[in-house]
Amino acid sequence: MQVALDQLCAHLQRGLAPLYVLHGDEPLLQQEAADAIRAAARSRGHTERHVFTVSGAHFDWSAVLAAGGSLSLFAERQIVELRIPTGKPGKNGSAALQQLAQSARGNDSTLTLVLLPRLDRAMRAGDWFAALAAEGAAVQIDPVERGALAQWIARRLAAQGQRVRAGEEGQRTLQFFADCIEGNLLAAHQEIQKLALLHPAGELTQAQVEAAVLDVARYDAFQLSEAVLAGQTARVQRILDGLQAEGVSEVLVHWVLAEDIRALWRVKGALSAGHPLPMALRENRIWGPKERLFERILPQASAAALARLLQSAHTVDGIVKGLKLPDWPANSWLALQRLALQLCRLTQAAR
Repeated sequence: MQVALDQLCAHLQRGLAPLYVLHGDEPLLQQEAADAIRAAARSRGHTERHVFTVSGAHFDWSAVLAAGGSLSLFAERQIVELRIPTGKPGKNGSAALQQLAQSARGNDSTLTLVLLPRLDRAMRAGDWFAALAAEGAAVQIDPVERGALAQWIARRLAAQGQRVRAGEEGQRTLQFFADCIEGNLLAAHQEIQKLALLHPAGELTQAQVEAAVLDVARYDAFQLSEAVLAGQTARVQRILDGLQAEGVSEVLVHWVLAEDIRALWRVKGALSAGHPLPMALRENRIWGPKERLFERILPQASAAALARLLQSAHTVDGIVKGLKLPDWPANSWLALQRLALQLCRLTQAAR
């Protein structure tokens, strides 16, 4: 069965499944979910714990199967924890995981916990994952989207008895906090705990938050894609500055921007050919949050405007590879900034 992350605590209060699968790329949230499962298991007598980490093609799966199928020597109940950092168990691992899932059925002396990174659709459709989810509970752990980050911070502050001021000042405070910790929830957790150490329970002023919170935001090129398509000019500039400071390849940043422009062009062409928008998006593998952004942008974006963006992307491709072209900055990051802002202006017009 599938269990939503925000419903996990309620699920654990009702009782334990014999097997849990946590999959996602957000370390803090996965760690907290795993801690909640372990605590619930310990409260029900699972006091012994065996941890296995799958490393390489020659991993000994028999040890995992033996632990899962045996009774504990030192406690009535045990936890068998399996970590697969790559998310790819291989052929032998796939068979072993299916066997592990089968052995979990009706086994109340062993709780099995499987920790995985983010899995794509094909991996979630695999026999081994289907077997694990069928015999236990699968919890997908997604990153906190930028639009939900301020409220995530507010809930974390509330849990330790603190809050920002009501009204516009409080919203500015939360947005400042979100800008400082975006893409780095582990550091965000530490900054929130720091506020509990520095200030008593109750209301926090914007000055107190600004004085305490470090800028620990970490960005990747795909967050740039989201910000550009949403027309968030200030955020786009912050992300570009962060990517440059972290030494991210200009070629990668250009590829992300150019791929969005090419996708908009292809979907626009499909619409002009009479294809329904949902079909055109599926054909071009556009889904999730990006699908909603494309649905907003495309009705307002002209083919001529997209053609100009394609030409700009082609120009910047040459610049990041060392060419100097007239009317464009020679510096790769300045050229990328201009391209990103051109796309931003198009997406802002569709708001």
